[in-house]
Order: sequence, then structure tokens, then C-alpha cells
Amino acid sequence: MSDADGWNRLHPLSPVVRGGRATIAIAILFLPTVFGGGRDQMRTLVDLVVVAVLVALGFVSWIVTRWRVNGDDLQIETGVLRRQSLRFPLSQVQAIDVVRPGLARLFRVAELRLRMGGASGKSARLAYLHEREVEPLRDRLLALARGAPVGEASPPVVEHHLLATVPTSRLVASILVSDVGIAAELVLLGLVLGIVYAPSAAAGIASGGAVWILSVFQLVWRRFNQEYRLSVAEVPDGLLLRGGLVALTSETIRPGRVQAVRLVEPMAWRLLGWCRLEVDIAGRQRSEGEGQAQRRALRTILPVGTPALADELLDHLLPERPRELSPPPRRVRWKSPLRYPLLGWGRTPTCVVTRSGRLRRATNWVPLEKVQSLRRVEGPVQRRLRLASVHVDTAGRSVHAVIRDRDVGEADAVLEELVASARAARKAA
Repeated sequence: MSDADGWNRLHPLSPVVRGGRATIAIAILFLPTVFGGGRDQMRTLVDLVVVAVLVALGFVSWIVTRWRVNGDDLQIETGVLRRQSLRFPLSQVQAIDVVRPGLARLFRVAELRLRMGGASGKSARLAYLHEREVEPLRDRLLALARGAPVGEASPPVVEHHLLATVPTSRLVASILVSDVGIAAELVLLGLVLGIVYAPSAAAGIASGGAVWILSVFQLVWRRFNQEYRLSVAEVPDGLLLRGGLVALTSETIRPGRVQAVRLVEPMAWRLLGWCRLEVDIAGRQRSEGEGQAQRRALRTILPVGTPALADELLDHLLPERPRELSPPPRRVRWKSPLRYPLLGWGRTPTCVVTRSGRLRRATNWVPLEKVQSLRRVEGPVQRRLRLASVHVDTAGRSVHAVIRDRDVGEADAVLEELVASARAARKAA
């Protein structure tokens, strides 16, 4: 619903969905009152008062919150005693998500979340809208974000070009052979053996370490829930990612918003020919009002796939990335014997890549236009071997390219060249 000034309100059921677990708890509290019978009248009255207060607070929260698209800004007003009017410039949008938690899917509503740039990584959240309104609104905001005139109609629906999808069987297998999966398997095996051979000791361990045991299995479940049936499609506004089991997520990553890209190849995965591709996007490091599942700093593009499929996705993310890597000096073997075979780096006029790791190989790409600082670091062992490392820092917090263990003369030259290349790349961008 909207008024003459263009202000809109959220869906009336927004407080119910935002309550999440609290809503379920209220339902559990209220059902015995309705169907229990024979309960103490005072206890029933207290329960009804609690429910009435919570419903009233939710209604007040809904009635004082409104939003509108004002020019090329998204404006949100909320608050009772302390009124807030927030403006989010669409030109600074890093990504736009459509999130449907389990309770939201039940009531046919969805949340629209705008990831903004800047040090705080603040989010603009419209939670919740009717599901039929979300996709057209996202298309409109993306059109304004890429510079379309304010009065221009929404662009026509364009067919999505599917780039990759993850089979469920491969996802399950990859989780089972991952570090988190192996930890969960060892915990489960220990509990089973304990129950068989020492039931009393197993009961004590299970009760004393219940928090840690549940945390391990929660990590496994969270990863499966987030990456279930994840698909990547090419759309005019960038890459569209859809996936999730209970909570469905639809996210659009706009071109030029990627701070860095990481390709991870654990040792067990390399034997199977698998890898994992992740991107670091400005604005993901702090997400106010989100649950733990949404606070991840890295966005998984390919949970598990072949190197050939990862290269195809990299062609869309970083088409001008370096293709060849330079190995380190041979004397690095004395400092890092396990890391030495995997070390390497390369660059083009617009991108730098580094590779490192011991048992888990990680390759990081950073567009030079996103570089925030360059540092030359020389530790005591490196000084003795006449080695140095060059750190390439971006606005993201999770991926930093480190040109590790290079000859001192090469490190000095690399630092000087990257400073000039980063300055030129920012001007070109």
C-alpha cells in the first residue's frame, strides 16, 4: 500500500515473520491456553496479556515504518520516540538480495536486502514485502543503480543464462570429506563407540560437551542449508545466485563490485578433482539485524565443482586475470618446505593473483582498482634469506593477496610497479 507521496508500508505480517523463533514460542504458549482446558485462570490471563503485548508491539513497529524510492535513493523511516530517516544511495549498492526464511515462505513474503559499500558495510532491509512485489522492486532498484533515468519504466524480463548448478549428491560428498564434515564424523564415531563399549562414560562426555558437539553438527547443517541446489546465472545486472533449503536466497552481484576472488582446493578435494570458488564483496563484513547465517563475509559462487567450471565462472568475474604464475626462489624451501611447491604469483595491468597454502591450496585474485594499500613485510627469517613479502589489501576482510617470499630486489620492484598499476586501474575505472 502507498500514499500520495510515494510512501509504502511493509507487509502487515512482517512483525510475525521478523519474530521468527519468538513467533513459534508464542504459538506454543498460546495453544495450551486455547485447547488445554482446566488450566488456572490467572495463568491463562497472564499468557493472554503477554501475547497481547507482543502483538501490540509488533503492530506499532509495523505502523511506524515506511519506505519509498526518492529519486535515486531508497528512503526508510522508522522509530516511535526516536524517529529515523535513512537514505541509501542506489549508486553505492554492492549487491541486492532476496531472502525467504522458512517462516517467510509459509506466509508468502520475502525480504529485500541492499548491501551498501563503505567501511561499515551497512544494509538496507525491507523486511518483509509480499513475494509478488519483491522481484519487480529489485529490478527497478538495479536499473536505478546502473544509472537508468528515475522515471524510466522497469526493464523487460530477460532470460537467465544458467552458468552452473551444484548436484545435491556432489554437495553432500564434498561436505563429508571437508574439515567440518570429518570433524562431525569423528564426533559421531566417538559417540557410537562410547555407547557400545562404555555407556556411562559416553553419557558424561555427551552431557559435558553437548555445546561443542551441537556446534559441529550445526556447522555441517548450515553449510548444507545455504548451498543446497545453488545455481549461478548470468543476467544483465551481473551474476544471479539462487539457493537454499529452508531459507531461500536470491542475490545479484553487480559487475565491478567484487573486491577479491578465492579458489580453495583442500587436499582431499584435489584428489577428487574438486574446488570451491568464493568472492569477497564490500558491505558483507557487517550486516546489522541479520542472523549468523547471513553474516558470512565470503559469498560462495561454486560450493564444489571442477577446475574447468571454476575457470568458466572466473571468465565472467575477472576476464583479464593472470593466466601464468611465477614460482618463488629455491631458497624458500629452507623457510617453508611445505608451502614452497604451492607458492606463486602473477599480474596483468588490471589484476594480481597469488597462490599459497600447505595442505589446502588457495589462489586469490584481486582487481587492482580495488586495492586499498600495499605493504612490504620482511620478517627475521626472511631477512636472513634476503626474502620479503608484498601484501595487497582491499576493502574486504576475508581475502588478501600476499606475494609471499620473493627476492628482496624483486619485492621492491613489484611494490613500485603495483603502486603505479593500481593508480592507473582506479583512474580507468
